[in-house]
Amino acid sequence: MFGRSKSQDTSSTTPVVDKPGGKGRPTPSRKEAEAAAKARAKVPRTRREQMMAKRGVSAESSKTIRAGMKAGDERYLLPRDKGPVRSFIRDFVDSRFSFVELMVPLLIVTLLLGYSGNSYLVGVGNTVLFGTVLLVALDIFVMRFRLRRELARRFPDEPTKGTTYYAIMRALQMKFMRMPKAKVKIGQTLPEHYR
Repeated sequence: MFGRSKSQDTSSTTPVVDKPGGKGRPTPSRKEAEAAAKARAKVPRTRREQMMAKRGVSAESSKTIRAGMKAGDERYLLPRDKGPVRSFIRDFVDSRFSFVELMVPLLIVTLLLGYSGNSYLVGVGNTVLFGTVLLVALDIFVMRFRLRRELARRFPDEPTKGTTYYAIMRALQMKFMRMPKAKVKIGQTLPEHYR
């Protein structure tokens, strides 16, 4: 009743003549269309690759940019890292010993003591954790005070807005994770001029 008759099946298999205004090619199958869409939409895997693809930067030049950023080359730095004041802040932070560098090992010790099951060791672990947080806060406060004094002495004309935040964020990173990489060693004297 609702099925096709044999006469309709044979008529549908006859070749269709090109219509005026038609596309002039057969419609691709679903499988072909999905394969073509996948080929067109090769999405970059990481967020950085996506940003570079948006800007039209190739993978090769992306590696060059990354190497330039690690080396501290002004051409490749982000706007927040450019300038002599920011260069001085990076060197100032990198030349100091910071308690943040001891924080990860002390946090691991605290974690182990917390899971020991002994209430005395848990108390010791909490004391170590609290002491570490206090030392880091005190270290950041002292660093801020000394940095402000040095910036006023070396760069009297430059605005200091955002310099404290920049220094604290750099100091809170582990030394091997900082970008641009540290150029000075701990305890090294800094050059007098950064211009």
